[in-house]
Amino acid sequence: MNEAVKGLAQEQLDTPYRQGGWKLYQVVHHLADSHLNGYIRIKMGLTENEPIIKTYDQELWAELEDNKCPIEVSLNLFSSVHKRFAFLLKSLNNDELKRKVCHPESGLLTIEQLIATYAWHGKHHTAHIISLRELKGW
Repeated sequence: MNEAVKGLAQEQLDTPYRQGGWKLYQVVHHLADSHLNGYIRIKMGLTENEPIIKTYDQELWAELEDNKCPIEVSLNLFSSVHKRFAFLLKSLNNDELKRKVCHPESGLLTIEQLIATYAWHGKHHTAHIISLRELKGW
């Protein structure tokens, strides 16, 4: 993510990655929000018996005032969350990976499935930024 946005001017960060999509700065803030939620969801799954995890309206979150702070704030948050994530995930055994959470829309999910989802999610949104950079010649 850091490399994907490196050197972009504010005008570029204000560009949507696709028509009707989020602006690049919103993507960065969204990833920090999402992965922070993911970290908490996994911790809940490790410490509670099939907890119902909280959902949130990511579209409304993307419009909140804190998304106007410099992207470096969310890049640092994203990096810190991933450092904690990595430390936690390296400690998990097979039984812990099979523990479950209940997502109100998706049903029961294992910790292992959540890990895969968040790994994909980060790559997915980073690819949006890289693709736009390539398209625009940035």
